[in-house]
Amino acid sequence: MNFNQNVSNAWRKNNSLVCVGLDPDPKRFPDQFAGKNDAIFAFNRAIIDATADLVCSFKPQIAHYAALGAEHQLLQTIQYIHQNHPDIPVILDSKRGDIGSTAEKYADEAFQRFEADAVTINPYLGFDSIEPFSRHQDKGVIVLCRTSNPSSASIQNLMVGEHKLYEKIAEMAVNEWNENSNISLVVGATNPKELGKIRAIIGDMMLLVPGIGAQGGDTQAAISNGQDEQGAGLMVNSSRGVLYASQGPDFADAARQVTEQMRDEINQYRKIV
Repeated sequence: MNFNQNVSNAWRKNNSLVCVGLDPDPKRFPDQFAGKNDAIFAFNRAIIDATADLVCSFKPQIAHYAALGAEHQLLQTIQYIHQNHPDIPVILDSKRGDIGSTAEKYADEAFQRFEADAVTINPYLGFDSIEPFSRHQDKGVIVLCRTSNPSSASIQNLMVGEHKLYEKIAEMAVNEWNENSNISLVVGATNPKELGKIRAIIGDMMLLVPGIGAQGGDTQAAISNGQDEQGAGLMVNSSRGVLYASQGPDFADAARQVTEQMRDEINQYRKIV
């Protein structure tokens, strides 16, 4: 199966649109991990086991590992998910954006070195920066479109003819770039009106939606504007709100509780068919 099929199966199996971001910060880990060489992997493993039946995907952010020289623990984390929770796909959040042989190497990094099921990329260099990833037909390629950070509008809302730049990205994604049916978009929950406009442009294309939780996105507005006709089409990400729900010995139980609450809140606003 390809990435989109795996996510769709996880939506149904777990009745969940939740994506948990695995962005470890050892400074915020419970005391029990202090001094351990494999602290990142051990922490991730506990979070994964506590939440895997409540999510549709996991999303490790590469900088949180690379900055600590912990890429081996990133690979351990992804392999652990594949081996122990094989129904849950993994998105490598790396936001690469280059061309030619360099982009090909970034694709190899994501799909071969780290064995990810999907990757986030930046489309600023056009289709040349996308094709080296999208040629991997079984993998997902999730393109930045309308992001959740406050200053994103200064670029993404610029007018290009009669449309805003993010609208043009959405149009190109669905009409020009998606020949292998493996393109998705990143659209922040902090911009629900734009989320609705993008959904109208792309039809049933999948969206990765950050911004719920620590960034303040409104769940009801995001789901109402972003869901597809089947009441799905979204991977709604939360990272810090899940990982650090508690910094005590009950951290995994607290992560599970927050994830379950998030899943149930999202499902309140879904038009489940």
